[in-house]
Amino acid sequence: MQAAAASAPLLHVRTVWKKFGDRVTAAGVDLQVGNGEFFTMLGPSGSGKSTVLRMISGLEQPDGGRILINGEDVTDLPPWRRGLGMVFQQYANFPHMTVAQNIGYGLRRSNLDRAALRERVSELLDLVSLPGFEDKPVTKLSGGEQQRVAIARALAPRPRLLLLDEPLSALDEKIRREMQVQLKDIQRATGTAFVYVTHDQEEALTMSDRVAVLNWGYLVQVDAPQALFRQPRTKFVAQFFRGSNVVEGRFIGSGTQTVFDCAAFRLDCGAVANPANPPAVAIRNEDIRINAHSVGNVAEGETAFDAVLERVVYRGIYTDFQFKLADGQIIVASATTNQDLASGARVRLAVKTDRIIPLHAEPS
Repeated sequence: MQAAAASAPLLHVRTVWKKFGDRVTAAGVDLQVGNGEFFTMLGPSGSGKSTVLRMISGLEQPDGGRILINGEDVTDLPPWRRGLGMVFQQYANFPHMTVAQNIGYGLRRSNLDRAALRERVSELLDLVSLPGFEDKPVTKLSGGEQQRVAIARALAPRPRLLLLDEPLSALDEKIRREMQVQLKDIQRATGTAFVYVTHDQEEALTMSDRVAVLNWGYLVQVDAPQALFRQPRTKFVAQFFRGSNVVEGRFIGSGTQTVFDCAAFRLDCGAVANPANPPAVAIRNEDIRINAHSVGNVAEGETAFDAVLERVVYRGIYTDFQFKLADGQIIVASATTNQDLASGARVRLAVKTDRIIPLHAEPS
């Protein structure tokens, strides 16, 4: 039994279901988190990510499935017996307490003497870049500083797992970006596994070791950030990350050789299991090369197709060029270099063939 527990993941959410009335918020979600991992659940509002986090914490009970921590079934345990820490969107600091008192509150069940408690608080203040803030009223701190106090309080008892429910969403963009880097540094320094919930794609990509994308209660894809960004499995994932085109067509053939066909181009895809309906491929905006001439050189390993420029949208460091394909579909190419093109121009677009990703059906 001990050997089995040692080899188990730190957290295993095992085929968990949850309904509120007629609405399913977790549809057989199954995921695992390893020791020391920064794991993010990403999705739009209503996708079920916060519900799954609350079931991990014990604040909600699943209708089916189990929650295991270090191989131990904790599904029926109350939150305070799970050895977890939690950080919320609202800081939940005690306004009548100082910074040190807030952080020390997380140690109230420990048997530390005063000297050891002061040492632990000082250690945590260094960790969250707030040295010397012990005696400051927590209400006098900025939003980012208050959130760091909340994180330090949650880490004080050395939880085996820290759960974070959109903790940065109340901060302005500049502070939020700074906190993303600091949070990752804190996680690495402590070695504590983080399970993080957000609807912000950039936040997930910036901090995570792996990301789980949820939609309408279904776990759609779990991958490392770069793989998720570059190789989306479904239309939902492709479109959820800004800057991705979805081109629809049809699949010809089956088995080991499938060809994607649309009015603009054909593409040999190899075997495609469980294809999207209607069949579709994803192409990142920045992967499309614009040739101002209708006939131009196509490099080896590229797929080329004709298009007509519809609109130009300037976005600062890059410009979006919106093109219409032969079948009326719109595709966007992003370029950082100036393109002297007028609306109605006929161009040749090219993209590396291995950057065109066949999409699979959505889970149901």
